[in-house]
Amino acid sequence: MTDLFSTDKLKSLLPRIQAFIREEVVPVEKILHAKSFIQMEKDELHQLRQKAKKEGIWAPHLSEQEGGVGLSLSEFGQVSEVLGYSPLGHFVLNCQAPDIGNMELLHKYASKELKDKYLHPLQQGEIRSCFSMTEPEFAGSNPTRMATTAIKDGNEYVINGHKWFTSSADGASFAVVMAVTDPEGTHAHSKASMIIVPTDNTGFKFVRNISIMGEEGSGHSSHAEVRYENCRVPLANLVGEEGSGFKLAQERLGPGRIHHCMRWIGICERAFEMMCSYAAKRELAENVPIASKQIAQQWIAQSRAEINAARYMVLHTAYGIDKNGAAAMRVEISTIKFFVANVLKEVLDRAIQVHGGLGITDDTILSSWYRHERAARIYDGPDEVHQYVVAREELRKYGVKL
Repeated sequence: MTDLFSTDKLKSLLPRIQAFIREEVVPVEKILHAKSFIQMEKDELHQLRQKAKKEGIWAPHLSEQEGGVGLSLSEFGQVSEVLGYSPLGHFVLNCQAPDIGNMELLHKYASKELKDKYLHPLQQGEIRSCFSMTEPEFAGSNPTRMATTAIKDGNEYVINGHKWFTSSADGASFAVVMAVTDPEGTHAHSKASMIIVPTDNTGFKFVRNISIMGEEGSGHSSHAEVRYENCRVPLANLVGEEGSGFKLAQERLGPGRIHHCMRWIGICERAFEMMCSYAAKRELAENVPIASKQIAQQWIAQSRAEINAARYMVLHTAYGIDKNGAAAMRVEISTIKFFVANVLKEVLDRAIQVHGGLGITDDTILSSWYRHERAARIYDGPDEVHQYVVAREELRKYGVKL
């Protein structure tokens, strides 16, 4: 961590959260392969969440009036790195995706009635939510093209469509659904809206938890396929204005990429610690430690430099969003998204290589992260899309229009 982005609040808060994660949360990780996540939510994780509330570290992203700690985005980014040290960290403090993004969305755009019914219980950790946008029939990187529709019928929307990667739908109380409300509209960016759908609605059809890299997952740790079949909800369930779905999605994803990137840096730091520790103690056939080999030293040096660079880039972007809004930092957001995702890939790969056969077993957390975080280069916009955004803006300076 660096003092450049530190604040008085963080100086007292970060050590407390770090101690809580390492002493209370990390020991529970050993249960991850013995129990489903949805079982852990009811037992071990519920107990840890109650402890987090008592410790005064619950929901660091929320204002104090909403029961949180009241951090800015750049402050929360530094907390997010500490929480990323464990795959359970964000969930235990109730700032996990997709719930944190839905909280931010409903806080800013939902009606008082929707806030009372959905936002406040979500903030207290009494319920979970999911975000339902991606469709298997269309490119997930283009949210202006989708087949799911929400057609008005009296005082209701009737929603029909097919979604997948509706993350954390298993056990969620409601979904924020992206659906086309103006199918005849001529402007692609104003055809869709966001609408809240309770998951106990008879038109909400949970199809399955999708198997990801050999793991189906459950509860918060899942990615669902969902169908909406004549799903009726009140018009009052609209979030924001009709036709603002694309705008809200982009606004939601800006801070979300800060959350993800800092979490990835937390993963990198844990993997880096493991790599250095194992390299120092594990002896090779010639009775010398792995750390004595130049290639291992190169991996360690390269990883340290990349993690440090990634952290500064992300916190600089978060600071800019705090000051000027996400729209002003669009290129920086794209830059960190593909850069940090690739740092994560490289650091995890090096850590596994140093661990040898042990690294690909589930006796360490490395193989689980390698499976789960490969998606980092795909979700919230694939690397190639973000690289195009950055290249387009740079080439524009030279008179090239793409």
